[in-house]
Amino acid sequence: MARHASDLALLAFDDDFKGEVRLNELMSKHTTYRIGGAVRAFVEVFDLAALGRVLDICQREGLEWFPAGKGSNLLVSDAGFDGVVVVLAGEFRSWTFDEETNRVIVGAGTILSRLVQETFHRGYSGMEFAVGTPGTAGGAVRMNAGTKDDWIGKRVVSVTTYKAGQGLMRYLASDIDWQARKTSFAPDEMIVECELQLEPALSGNIEGRMRSLLDRRRETQPLDMPSCGSVFRNPDGHSAGALIEGAGLKGRVHGGAQISSKHANFIVNTGSATAADVVALIDLARSEVKKSYGIELTTELRFLGF
Repeated sequence: MARHASDLALLAFDDDFKGEVRLNELMSKHTTYRIGGAVRAFVEVFDLAALGRVLDICQREGLEWFPAGKGSNLLVSDAGFDGVVVVLAGEFRSWTFDEETNRVIVGAGTILSRLVQETFHRGYSGMEFAVGTPGTAGGAVRMNAGTKDDWIGKRVVSVTTYKAGQGLMRYLASDIDWQARKTSFAPDEMIVECELQLEPALSGNIEGRMRSLLDRRRETQPLDMPSCGSVFRNPDGHSAGALIEGAGLKGRVHGGAQISSKHANFIVNTGSATAADVVALIDLARSEVKKSYGIELTTELRFLGF
């Protein structure tokens, strides 16, 4: 076990390694929930060579690894994770616009809100649906983020991933299975870049749509409290939030966690929530909705260390 940690720790003292390694790092510092125990190593990589070295070490030493992005749809166990969390930074947070094709090539570590603003300022439409959505471009692609009417998979032209032992792989949009909050990417491949198709539009029209969507989010979602966003996928023909509210659970508290009184498909951290508190409310919501409606709720957040 010590040798595994040492292999990663040595990278921090290697001048050729473009990245940062933190051992025994608390994930509560890196999730929007502000919840989570320590991981064996938290590694930010700044270029493809650094990513390759980290994933090769993980493969060689049999270490589990996990792409965390900004931790916006992630619940980490209170006991932490005996593996490596990998975050893309540096050159993975850049973008290039092609005005001839109206496309943008985006590094997967790019903060989604920055990409939304950049496309707006350049006079492009297509990313309005993501206004106010936390996370990274890569995370948005992997989870096919969006609303019930629009989602990022509609914009994707191609996606490039990296897999230890195989290197880079490029997928066309048609190669990918796009589902609600789900895609067909393998767990052991890291999305490193995506190409998105945009459309020129009048800035005033874009701004109006963005303002309308953001106002609606502020009115209907508890954006002022730590959460992971929506907890459950909407079952066919139903709203998960409406089902949970109909089961009488809106505002229900367990420890420091609460089923939001603003939107029942959000479980918020009121200040001292543990992962166990959140899981207890997830289990309660599933049980009561099943009892009341005969519908099985499925989570859309990611779990780490459970």
